[in-house]
Amino acid sequence: MNIVIIGSGNVATVMGGKIKEAGHTVGQIVGRSEAPAALLAGELKCTFTTDWRRINTAADLYIVTLSDSSLVGLGGRLGLADRLVVHTAGAVPRSVLSDVSRRNGVLYPLQSLRKEVRPFPEMPLLIDAALPEDLTIIEALARSISRHIAFADDDTRLKLHLSATVVNNFPNFLYTLTADYCRSEKIPFSLLLPLIEETNRRLADYPPAETQTGPAVRGDGLTIERHLHLLSNYQDIKELYSLFTKKIEQYYPSSRIPLS
Repeated sequence: MNIVIIGSGNVATVMGGKIKEAGHTVGQIVGRSEAPAALLAGELKCTFTTDWRRINTAADLYIVTLSDSSLVGLGGRLGLADRLVVHTAGAVPRSVLSDVSRRNGVLYPLQSLRKEVRPFPEMPLLIDAALPEDLTIIEALARSISRHIAFADDDTRLKLHLSATVVNNFPNFLYTLTADYCRSEKIPFSLLLPLIEETNRRLADYPPAETQTGPAVRGDGLTIERHLHLLSNYQDIKELYSLFTKKIEQYYPSSRIPLS
């Protein structure tokens, strides 16, 4: 399959790499800035352009990896009426591409992607298409680059995007605040990494509700107060600590406390 990728950021880099590894051809990178477009084109050994008038119009598939806001009104800059065009956004309707091509679809990677992180991670792909025959094409490509494929309409994809934000972006911000705290208090954040890894590993075997631990679920008020005292000069963490403690206590009345 001959593919054009529109965009040159994180998603374009990871998707392009996966596509190339699967034996497909990335024929062109279309970028807004020359330097990142040229860099990615060099990695994928293909041509690039920053001039939308010079987009290759003979490719089998066009993957648009632009930001959500850039997808709105894309039909005013890009017209590929009889070509299959997909976007990679989780929170944007498929119909945003209707003005670009009647053959439109979605190829959404449900994963946190960073172009500098190698090797590229496994990424579930959520797919959709306006036409059944195009869904078959998108599915074939998806199965060649991922072991986890699901069909998802706009509503399902948006709900999964929300869920991904909660389980990925929010915990990572907690890690950020905790790393800041450790640095300020001159204690090694690295000692927490095995704990983080073990907590995540358990998710493969147990429902999260069965593995909750900590002072809030145990009703250990003394420890909670000592923790809050330590956070007197760290208002952001203190607010979040208090909120999470309250919510955990509400979720786990004494009859629901998980086994330790």
